[in-house]
Amino acid sequence: MLADSHCHLDRIDLTPFNNDFNTALEAAKEQGVAHFLCVAINTENQTQVLKIAEDHANIHASVGVHPLYTKGESASIDSLSKMASHQKVVAIGETGLDYFYAKESKEEQLALFRTHVQAAVEVDLPLIIHTRDARQDTLNILKEEGAEKVGGVLHCFTESLEMAHSAMELGFYVSFSGIVTFNNADEIRDVAKQIPIDRILVETDSPYLTPKPHRGKPNSPMYVSDVARLVAEIRGMDYQEFCQATTKNYLRLFNITD
Repeated sequence: MLADSHCHLDRIDLTPFNNDFNTALEAAKEQGVAHFLCVAINTENQTQVLKIAEDHANIHASVGVHPLYTKGESASIDSLSKMASHQKVVAIGETGLDYFYAKESKEEQLALFRTHVQAAVEVDLPLIIHTRDARQDTLNILKEEGAEKVGGVLHCFTESLEMAHSAMELGFYVSFSGIVTFNNADEIRDVAKQIPIDRILVETDSPYLTPKPHRGKPNSPMYVSDVARLVAEIRGMDYQEFCQATTKNYLRLFNITD
């Protein structure tokens, strides 16, 4: 049994599945995927994300504003808390900082990130963190705003082992996506090998970052099995044991009753 701990189900390409959403879910089920976290990126798509979660018992949702979608967004603690009251919402995010693609919006990102952490602490939900080229600012805000009270996950991890340890000290998990399968991802594979198994999640981030050997195809939750197989191999673990451990982590972090 597997959990795709981070996917954008409202955005996946359904062409390979005869344009049928349920067929895409069935394809994932055939690969052992039993749980999905559908992650919001802005206020515009939150309604669709919540509708998907409402319609499927094994799909849960998050609410938040991605750092690359801050333009025109005015999310407040109150608005995030209100959206988070939905029974299928299990996390706040995707939120964080991205200075690689959008350093020009740094100030807006910083302010909105603080708001998300404050909202998460208020509603007692874990955070889903996106961070790129912003290691110290990300950690500083998490510490300053008391993120250790709720924990969360550094999703689609591409940072250093040092950052992974700093985040884990704050109660965070580390999630690996298809990037871990890429040829130039030796550092990320080293992190995946070294961190404790009880802190690891796997994800697709679909429709983005399709793992090998499916590069060139649209990504979908069925491919989280390829991520899991590689990380299990890196760690010298039995594949089924790895799947059980990471799914247990997923259920624990997001307080989901299996």
